[in-house]
Amino acid sequence: MTRTQYFTKGMRDGMPICFGYFAVSFAFGIQAAGIGLSVLESAVLSAANVTSAGQFAALGIIAAGASYIELAFTQLVINLRYFLMSCALSQKLSPAMPLHHRLGIAYGMTDEIFAVSVSQPEPLSPFYSYGLIAVAVPGWVLGTVLGAAAGNILPAILTNALGIAIYGMFIAIVIPPAKENRVVAGVVVLSMLLATVFTYAPLLREISSGFRIILITLLVAGGAALLFPLEDKPAEPEEDRHAS
Repeated sequence: MTRTQYFTKGMRDGMPICFGYFAVSFAFGIQAAGIGLSVLESAVLSAANVTSAGQFAALGIIAAGASYIELAFTQLVINLRYFLMSCALSQKLSPAMPLHHRLGIAYGMTDEIFAVSVSQPEPLSPFYSYGLIAVAVPGWVLGTVLGAAAGNILPAILTNALGIAIYGMFIAIVIPPAKENRVVAGVVVLSMLLATVFTYAPLLREISSGFRIILITLLVAGGAALLFPLEDKPAEPEEDRHAS
């Protein structure tokens, strides 16, 4: 495949992510306007972060007038899972891929983009990732802009309903590979069970949401990797040239 074909395929695969992001970021934009952020400030915040959990947490910290150190530490804890995702996805990249492509892919490393990218054949082309980012991130920022512009006009029941869309997007990403692979299905079910335990168990529920995700990921993904390892497949030279 050529770079253009990879990019086009990425854009096509990223459209469902774009729609899901738009709904969630619209609610974020409304909340951002509620604490006094302008439309421009809300848009810059979304474009620079591209993380729903981190951004929603940031709003509470900003509204409370907390320090930059507290804000930075909170973002570090909540978004630590992206380090794990980046490490996992790096195994699908060609060793010859330049640093600027790696940094470009890292910018768009979100839960949904990672889930779509990791299912692609190796080596992963950066232009496929750019295609995903080219539609997903604008959807996130546009939703924020429109939500911030709408302010508090819409009722709370409607904005809460918009937040459900991202869960539907997760289901659409996970179900197809789970149907085809029993190991993936087992990982999904076990992850759900552990997430429930971490949410309601007396001591475990005190752990922050960011660390919960990291612990569950390490336990489930690490166990699956040990019990059901995948054989390394050498990359084809032609694909390597396109990927770099």
